[in-house]
Amino acid sequence: MGIRDGRVERARRQIAADDARVRGEIAASRRASGLSEGTLGRPCGLSPSAVSRILNGSTRTVDPRVMACLGATVGLDVRMRAYPAGDPIRDAGQQRLLERLRKMVHPILLWRTEVGLPVEGDFRAWDAVIAGPGWRIAVEAETVLADIQAVERRLELKRRDGGVDHLILLVADTPRNRRARAAASALFAGLTGATRDVLRALRSGRDPGTSATLFL
Repeated sequence: MGIRDGRVERARRQIAADDARVRGEIAASRRASGLSEGTLGRPCGLSPSAVSRILNGSTRTVDPRVMACLGATVGLDVRMRAYPAGDPIRDAGQQRLLERLRKMVHPILLWRTEVGLPVEGDFRAWDAVIAGPGWRIAVEAETVLADIQAVERRLELKRRDGGVDHLILLVADTPRNRRARAAASALFAGLTGATRDVLRALRSGRDPGTSATLFL
């Protein structure tokens, strides 16, 4: 199982645990307040049997708005919030972009995809890592440079924690991406390597010795 697949399974376990906890808290508050299941469900348009099935977990999928309504009836706020938990799953376009670079790398060099960061419990991963004797270069692929400042922040944090010598930001060569990069010329200050020099080194199996933005 890959890192990103593992993160999906972890997310499923977490949401199941959160769901069970919220149901339990609503049930406990109902008992503590002396409300019947009929009284609890009435403001939410639910029958006593429907409330019972929700709170005992036999109704596996419940609209969050229903849970929020039940919670409010017993004086609880049921909220949802998203937290950063790693990198997004890569789409087919990003995989093709990575493959274009892989074909330019000399076979003597090690090419690995989805390489986890060396931090316990961290679900972030480099899209790829190119390695030679005594050096490692991380590769991050972007098919669309939408929020370029967010990309820079994410890459800087991963460079800090990622255990690599250099970084290649691999970008699909489209007019839109070229314009986005030109408009944010002050960003990615550390990615200064020349495309021609970096690719020449990788084709010959050598360490480019620098970080770079590559448009392919």
